[in-house]
Amino acid sequence: MTTAARGPGYVHGHAEPVRRSHGRRTVANSAAFLRPHLRPGLSLLDVGCGVGTLTADLAAHVAPGRVVGVDSSAEVLHAAREAADARGAAVELRTADAHALPFADGEFDVVHAHQVLQHLPDPVAALREVRRVCRPGGTVAVRDADYATVHWYPQTPGLTAWLSGYRAAARASGGDPDAGSRLLGWARAAGFSEVLPSASVWVFATPDERAWWGGTWAQRTETAPLADRLRGGGFSDGDVASAAQAWREWAAEPDGWTTMVHGELLCRP
Repeated sequence: MTTAARGPGYVHGHAEPVRRSHGRRTVANSAAFLRPHLRPGLSLLDVGCGVGTLTADLAAHVAPGRVVGVDSSAEVLHAAREAADARGAAVELRTADAHALPFADGEFDVVHAHQVLQHLPDPVAALREVRRVCRPGGTVAVRDADYATVHWYPQTPGLTAWLSGYRAAARASGGDPDAGSRLLGWARAAGFSEVLPSASVWVFATPDERAWWGGTWAQRTETAPLADRLRGGGFSDGDVASAAQAWREWAAEPDGWTTMVHGELLCRP
């Protein structure tokens, strides 16, 4: 999912393997913590909607309520339009900066941001904005990965090097790859007093899951802009190729296992 203006640019970009990976997101696998708070007729804003499959799924849970998805990339909103239309979801789509949302105070019942704050140069300012456009008594829901928690079995030098390089590249792009563990502090700094923190885990361990997760990360690693960010952080062309190959070798491991912890917050304005 993409967001507002960043330092040197969005570390993932919108290459095909990124769109394919983000297109697998659903309420069940990416917003289960929010699901009990959704009901028909609510208005919902999805900040950093990206390719829009999660937005369309959220829309199904609040229909016939108004749903708006915003992203800083007009390019990726074309994919979001296709995702919404394919599901018959009534979703409005607009380009917008997460730090300066073009909506009135209290305009939405629910404001949602998935894997967004980790990419922003000022996540506290963005949280102040989502707080502003959420009605009093509404729900702000945010979820972000904590890359410091990523764990593989078997551990390999190639994946260890990849993780170190990725975290450095994300920081050089103006974000915080360990945002999941920072959410609570950011929310309090943004003025939220009623905050319910939680966490959930993605796990990839079946042959199909490994093939998908490892394959998409291998392709993302060797494709711009992430490959260029890794090189800018000191990776050689050989290092980039080795990191991508490490992902493919992990995917082929019959006992391979990867977990990633995500921080989650439900906040009341």
